Amino acid sequence: MHLAHPLPWWLALLLASGIGALAFWQYRRTLAPLSPIQKTTLVALRVAALAALTLLLFRPIVTVPPHTSRDAIVPVLMDVSRSMRIADADGRSRASQAMTMLRSTVLPQLGRHFNPEVFGIGERVTQVATPLPDLATEARRSDIEGALATIRDRYRGQRVAGIVLVSDGGDTGVLRGRANADESGPIDRAGDEAASGPPVFAVGVGSVDGVPDREVFGLTAGDPRIDRASIDLHVTAVSRGLGRAAFPLRILENGRVLETRRVTPQADGSPIEAVFTVSPQPLNPTVYTADIPVTDGEVVTENNARSVLVSPAGRKRRVLVIEGAPGFEHSFMTRAWAGDPGLEVDVVTRKGKNADGQDTFFVQAGPGRSSALTLGFPAKREQLFAYDAVVIANVEADYFTRAQLAMTADFVSERGGGLLVTGGRSFTQRGLSGTPLEEVLPVEMNDRRGGVVRTAAPTDTGAHNKVMLTPEGETHPIMRLGTSIDETRQAWSKLPALAASAPVGGPRPGATILAETNAAGGGVQPIVAVQRYGRGRSMIFAGEASWRWKMMVASTDRTFDVFWRQAARWLAADSPDPVDANVSDTLEPGDTATVDADVRDASFVPVRDAVVDATLTVPGGTAQPLKLRHADTEHDKWSATFTADRQGLYRVHVEAKRGSETLGATDRWTYVGGADREFSDPRLNEGFLRRVARATGGRYVRPAEAAQIGSWLDAAIPQALAPERRDLWHTPWVFVLLVLLLSAEWVLRRRWGLR
Repeated sequence: MHLAHPLPWWLALLLASGIGALAFWQYRRTLAPLSPIQKTTLVALRVAALAALTLLLFRPIVTVPPHTSRDAIVPVLMDVSRSMRIADADGRSRASQAMTMLRSTVLPQLGRHFNPEVFGIGERVTQVATPLPDLATEARRSDIEGALATIRDRYRGQRVAGIVLVSDGGDTGVLRGRANADESGPIDRAGDEAASGPPVFAVGVGSVDGVPDREVFGLTAGDPRIDRASIDLHVTAVSRGLGRAAFPLRILENGRVLETRRVTPQADGSPIEAVFTVSPQPLNPTVYTADIPVTDGEVVTENNARSVLVSPAGRKRRVLVIEGAPGFEHSFMTRAWAGDPGLEVDVVTRKGKNADGQDTFFVQAGPGRSSALTLGFPAKREQLFAYDAVVIANVEADYFTRAQLAMTADFVSERGGGLLVTGGRSFTQRGLSGTPLEEVLPVEMNDRRGGVVRTAAPTDTGAHNKVMLTPEGETHPIMRLGTSIDETRQAWSKLPALAASAPVGGPRPGATILAETNAAGGGVQPIVAVQRYGRGRSMIFAGEASWRWKMMVASTDRTFDVFWRQAARWLAADSPDPVDANVSDTLEPGDTATVDADVRDASFVPVRDAVVDATLTVPGGTAQPLKLRHADTEHDKWSATFTADRQGLYRVHVEAKRGSETLGATDRWTYVGGADREFSDPRLNEGFLRRVARATGGRYVRPAEAAQIGSWLDAAIPQALAPERRDLWHTPWVFVLLVLLLSAEWVLRRRWGLR
C-alpha cells in the first residue's frame, strides 16, 4: 500500500502527535472513575479511528496483481440508427454487412481471449444479448460521442482492453445537432477523458462516395427585404452519383407548391445555390419547404426535403423621426415609411423659435404618444424606449443635451433599438465627436473636414456623389434592389447622383461599409455604413437629396421607397419587447427544446420580482402549462425545457406580471421535423471515425480488415493487463472498520458509565 499524496516525515510525526494528544486530552478527566486499562482502551480506540480518517484524506492505494486476458472486457458498439439501412455496402445494407462481420469475424476472435459485450447505440445505449440477433435499425439518431462517454462511465474502474465501434460515422446526437461531424468535430470537445480512456477501434461501414442521391442540404430564410414583407429563401441542393442532369426544385408554402425551378449542377456532387423570393403570411407562421421530387435510381429519399419556419412579424415597428427643419428629403422619407404597413412613424419637426426664444415643434404621432414629444425629444427613458428605431435627420449635435444623447446611446445598446443618422447638419463641425453617441455610429467622427461636397449641377452625370456598392453592400438586405447581385448592381448604377455628401471618417472595428461615393476632391468616402452596437444596430447615410431617386426617375420606379423601407425594417427588426423569449430551432421529434425568457419593464430594466407564466401549444392545438424556472438571477432570465415528441408547429406563449401590473407578453413558434439529420450527407464519414480512433490511441479499419482488431488487442495485453491501482477509501471493509472502531468506543463508554 502507498499514498497518492505522500506525507513528509515531519508532517506524519506532527499529525500522529496531534491525534494522540487530542485523544489523551478528551479522556484525561472523566465523569466516572476509570481504571488505567479502561482509559487506555478508550484512548486507543479513539486514536485508531482518528488515524484511519486522517490516513484516508491522503488516498491510500493498493496495487492489484494482473489477471488473465479473459478478465478484460471489450465493449462492442453497433450503430442501430436509420442511416444503417442504406444499401451501399457491397450491395447490402450497412447493418447487414456489420452484423455479418461481427458474427463471423470480430466476436469469435474476441471471445477467445477477452470478454466481449455487445451494445446497440442510437439515442441511447442498450445492451444486446448473445448470440447476436438481427438488430432493428430504428433509432432516429446516433449519438456516438454520448455512447462512448456512457460506456466509459459504465466500466469505470474495471479492466477494459478496448472498445470496438461499428458505424457509418454519422454523429447526430441531440446535444450537438450536427449532421455529420468532420475531423474537427465532437472529439475535440471530449478532451482528456477520451484520450485517457480505453482505445477505440472504429470500423466504418458504407461507401465513402455514397449512393445516387439528391439532397436539399440547406434552407435559410433571409431578412425582410421590401415593404410587402417579402423575404429570400436561400436553398442549397446537391446531386451525387446522377451526373449533371437537370432536376426540378420546388418551393412549398404550408404544403402548397409556390414555384418550381429546374436547376443544373456544374459538376456531379457540386452544390447548387438558388434564391426564391416569397411573401410570408403577415399574421400567421408560415412553413416553407424546399423539395426535390424523387428520381428513379435514387436510394435515399429522406433528405429530399427541408423546411424552415418564418414567424409572423407581430406588432408594427415604431419609428421616431426627429427632423431639423422641414424639407423635401424628410417629407419623402417619412411618406415612404408611413406607407409601409409594418411601420408606425412618429415625426418631430423643428419649426423655429417662439417669442421667448424657445424652439417650437410640429408633432405627428400616434394616439397617446404625442404628449411625450412636445419638447422635441422624449423626456423619460420609457418614452424613448417605446420605439424600435430612432432617426436623426439633419439635426446639429448641439440641439441635443448630453443627457439626451446618452439616453439615445442606451436606447441602442441596452434596449436593442436601431439608430439612423442622416443629413449634412448631423455631420458638420465635428458635432457628434466626443459625445455619448460617437461610439454608437459605424464611422469615426474625428477625422472629417466638416463640410459637404456638392455636384456641379443637378444634371451632373459624372461620378461625384454617385452611390457605389461595396461587395458587402451587394448582398445586404438594406441595399438589395433585385433578386440577384447583378440586378441590384445595375439598379444602383442607373440612379442619379446625390446633390451632396458629408465627409465622414473610416469605419469602426466591426462596422460594414455598404456604399461609397467619389468626392469632388478625388477621394472615396463611405456614404452608407452599418454596425451592431450592444443589443441594437446603427446606420449612417451621409448623402443629401436622395429624393432625386424619386423625382428624377420614372414614376413606376420604387427604388426610393424600397431603400428607405428596407433601412427602417433592418434597424427595427431585432428590437425586442420588454418580455422576450427564444425557443430552440432545428429540432427533430424526440429532441429537447429550450425556452429562454427575458423580462424587463418599460425602461428595459430587468425585473427581479416578476411572476412569469408560459403556455405550450403542441401540434393539434392542445395547450399545456410550461413551468419556467429562474435560471439567471443576476440578469433575471427564466428558462424551461420540453420534449418535442412529434412533428409540427409548436407555440410558446410567455406572459410576465409584477404584482397587478402586466409587464408584457410574447409568442414564439418553432417547427419540429424540418430536416432529418440522420440522412444529411449520408455517405460514410471516415474523417469522424478516424478522429475518434486517433484521439483514443486506437485504429480505424474497413470491414475487410476487421480481423486485425483481435491481434491489435492481443498486442496491447501487457498494457491492458498491467497491475491495477485501487483506492481504498471507498472499499466496503474500510467503512466497516471505521464503524466497528466508533461503535466499540461508544459501547465501552456507555458500559463504563460515560455518555
